[in-house]
Amino acid sequence: MTTVLTRSFFGLMALFLAMPIIVIAGVALNEKKTLAFPPQGLSADWYLSVFTDEGWRSALMNSVLVAAVAAAISVAIALPLAWFLWRRVAPWARLVEVIGFSPFILPPVITALGALSFWATTGFYGQPWTVVISHGIFFVSLPLVTITLGFATIDREIIEAGMTMGADDKTLLKTVIFPLIRPYVISGFAFAFVLSLNEYIVAYMTVGFTLETIPIKVFNALRYGYTPTMAAVSVFFILVAIAVFGLVARFGDLPKLLGAWSEGEKD
Repeated sequence: MTTVLTRSFFGLMALFLAMPIIVIAGVALNEKKTLAFPPQGLSADWYLSVFTDEGWRSALMNSVLVAAVAAAISVAIALPLAWFLWRRVAPWARLVEVIGFSPFILPPVITALGALSFWATTGFYGQPWTVVISHGIFFVSLPLVTITLGFATIDREIIEAGMTMGADDKTLLKTVIFPLIRPYVISGFAFAFVLSLNEYIVAYMTVGFTLETIPIKVFNALRYGYTPTMAAVSVFFILVAIAVFGLVARFGDLPKLLGAWSEGEKD
């Protein structure tokens, strides 16, 4: 009886948490331009319009491009930083780690205002590439966490054995260390990519209306009323997030990336 109640409780909780997604997916199936739920008539036109409408398609391509490049920048910053922290086991090295985490620790609006002030002062405000750099810095803490966890899993005796065999730092990094941390690097890229894809405040503060990403496009479209296309875009983003994190869970150690410890590490 207890097992049945437990399963029923968690089933109801899962349904409750999934209800917003179910409603959004249903709204995007309306045949007419309405946000009614249950949908009044069934049509996939609003889902197709994400790819057929020039405005939405352009915003989607902008979002994917910005997210991909920003995630690459985040990894490019986090990888050498995590390498430094792993090699330099010293109290003062923790200060470097705090600096790496600081963009994500601060409220997004503070970071966005800082980015706005910086790009306005330098005269580059509104340039499309400013949002890429801003997102790259803003989300650097995500790959920094995952890559740091990756370095923590490396047995230092392996490195000592390689050095005994005459391998230098470059050879060790290429042939031993990087293959071991590659899943953590990919996971960090995936986390930064998904969050950059959905980020609005920093993007709006740095490029305004000069470059429309999907979040900016949604807010701009609100001025002309609600349309089921907004719901369709939301469903698409949810599916992308599920796919990305599903791949991370399939090829990486997702519980550990989320902070869990293995039985051996607990002991």
